[in-house]
Amino acid sequence: MQGDLQYPVKTRDIHNHHMDSTIWDDFILRDDDIIIGTWAKSGTTWMQQIIGQMLLGPDPQLKANELSPWLDIRVAPKEEIFAGLEAQENRRFIKTHLPADALKLSPKVKYIYIARDGRDALWSWYHHHCSFNEMAYEMLNETPGLVGPKLEKPCDDIRQYWHEWLDNDGYPIWSFWENIRTWWEVRHLPNVKMIHFADLKQDMVGTMQDIAEFLEVDVAADDWPAIAEYCSFDWMKENSDLTVPMGGVVFTGGSKAFMNKGVNGRWRDTLSVDECAEYEAIALKELGPECAHWLAHGTLG
Repeated sequence: MQGDLQYPVKTRDIHNHHMDSTIWDDFILRDDDIIIGTWAKSGTTWMQQIIGQMLLGPDPQLKANELSPWLDIRVAPKEEIFAGLEAQENRRFIKTHLPADALKLSPKVKYIYIARDGRDALWSWYHHHCSFNEMAYEMLNETPGLVGPKLEKPCDDIRQYWHEWLDNDGYPIWSFWENIRTWWEVRHLPNVKMIHFADLKQDMVGTMQDIAEFLEVDVAADDWPAIAEYCSFDWMKENSDLTVPMGGVVFTGGSKAFMNKGVNGRWRDTLSVDECAEYEAIALKELGPECAHWLAHGTLG
């Protein structure tokens, strides 16, 4: 409870080939922690780099991929993740792909949620899925404790993949709509900030400065040009060994395969007008008009 605000409580756990939300139950938060939430392929790694550079940079050698772990990933021993985070003396920034109602929201921790139009997120995720090597499938499917079906290799047709994703709400990973919706529902909390991928693309420095203000991070004016350079797509792709999770060892083509295009709208050459209308109708039904509009266009008032 903070003032008259009632903070939502955790109502469920999420288990699948990638995630185990119960890991958070045993994790001890610090009051100044920063939690970065997304569905998937919506700017997570970008936001980790941005926050890392604002907190600890500008530093071209900053290893954001090591400093900012995905806490709820089930394939890494949680004891190792906990120990690494406990050893950090800096302000910590931690990644999650959980919906808000599968987390215990602390009034003292800062939460940043970054979202992206589902069509853009899915196009990026499809490339991501197609890039998985045998090590990735072994880790996800053979690590003990799997709940639910294994992750299968993707089909060759992105339109078929799109329809399976849309018809089965986030298949083959986790629900897209509930992820967006649950974070949208807590956007009024003073320690929750919603960021849209399109706004970062349109005005990266302005959006970063807004994030710094929210996080109460003082960035010297002279540092912004270097931070902007180290957070640019081209720089991050060229230095992907410093930014991509696990250095990209689970991707065919290594870390640079993880950093694909970083652009929106690639679906326009594939999806028909009717297919887009179907997606937009589902978004409106699942999210309501205000959230659906924001997800499609960005920029909160």
